[in-house]
Amino acid sequence: MKNYYLLFFLIITLNFNAQTTNCDEANSYLVNAYSHVKDAYDANNISHLKYYANRSLEAFKLSKKTLKDCGCKTALNLADKSIDLLAKVENTETYEDGRFFVKRARDTAKVSVIEIDKCSYSNTVETNENTELSDLQNEQLALKKQQEALKLKEEQIKNKLAQQKEKELTNKKAQLILSYKKVIASNIKAYNDALKICDYNHSSLKEMDSPKDLSTKSMEAIKSYYVKSLKALASKYIEELNLCNK
Repeated sequence: MKNYYLLFFLIITLNFNAQTTNCDEANSYLVNAYSHVKDAYDANNISHLKYYANRSLEAFKLSKKTLKDCGCKTALNLADKSIDLLAKVENTETYEDGRFFVKRARDTAKVSVIEIDKCSYSNTVETNENTELSDLQNEQLALKKQQEALKLKEEQIKNKLAQQKEKELTNKKAQLILSYKKVIASNIKAYNDALKICDYNHSSLKEMDSPKDLSTKSMEAIKSYYVKSLKALASKYIEELNLCNK
């Protein structure tokens, strides 16, 4: 009889531990889904909005099995509602229509995170009756998760801004190099046309090859290089022009 009760206790314990693990996994999926749907809402174009909405949709789908095993029906219903809303985003044609569904899904996702926290909290209470979390502590836990998601979002924004600044600088350098090349080409043509008037076999002026790594230099270094090139070209032109009188 004693062995029977021990076996019964072990089965109950294992089932509960499995349920707790499922709730933790579901919690992770829902937090991830909530983070992505917030990214979709913050997106500034329909392409990014649909991308993050789809990532959120996939996370919600992954959460369904663990939510069923966890037994958190409210969170499961909210996940289903979010899935229905996000599934409509892909076929929207305008940014505003897509954002309408994303906003509703974001609000629903937020509540689902709170509900799964409540389920996790209830399971924890069953393992230790002396451990009680107040409603305020439960809200603080949800707030902490939101803060972590916001921190992650902040890092993503910083990285995007850094990449955008780097791209803008690269474009500026390319435009500066192109502008100088056009000026040099124009000057070479004008100089050679002027030298053709001279009745002697002068050397045609040509543009010097630019360093391959010039685009990796600073804006100041690029300007300095081309200013020197223009001066050298002008000096060569004067040198050739002086030969016209000989």
